[in-house]
Amino acid sequence: MMDHDLFKHLFMEVLAKTQNKYRFELNAYQIMDNHIHLVIRTLPDEAPISKIVQYIKARFAEIYNKWTRRIGPFWNERYHDTIIEHAREPRYYLLWLLWYLAFNPIRSKATDSPFKYPYSSIHAYVDPGKTPPIRVDLHRYFMELGENLKERMNRFSIIEDAYRRRLAIII
Repeated sequence: MMDHDLFKHLFMEVLAKTQNKYRFELNAYQIMDNHIHLVIRTLPDEAPISKIVQYIKARFAEIYNKWTRRIGPFWNERYHDTIIEHAREPRYYLLWLLWYLAFNPIRSKATDSPFKYPYSSIHAYVDPGKTPPIRVDLHRYFMELGENLKERMNRFSIIEDAYRRRLAIII
């Protein structure tokens, strides 16, 4: 139901409103035609993930219904969450996850490059000159890849290369 770019832009506006309302880190996002991915880090003594996601879902449904002149819920399923820090190898999991999200539009045939897809936070990680339309808080695991951007990019590109090789096997 989000196959029109207008709705993806509206969703990004909702994310920006949510960032103004609640204190949390938005480490990554990927907005697709039929689903979204958010990597959110909640902060101590701030809103829990359920409240943040509830706000996002309610505001977007409200806007979507207004634009399409419909009523009723937009989201039918509860969100799925995974705590990165509970993964067997949290640093590797996060870095792999960032590339998994970035390559989602390629797997769905929406683009031929993750760097061309405008509804992705990967730009914040790989292109410091291209600022995403909403604030992306670079995950601390990414920041720990090196002392400077060049070191981080070199190490992050190793994960990208591994992901590309795996993607070629899958497709």
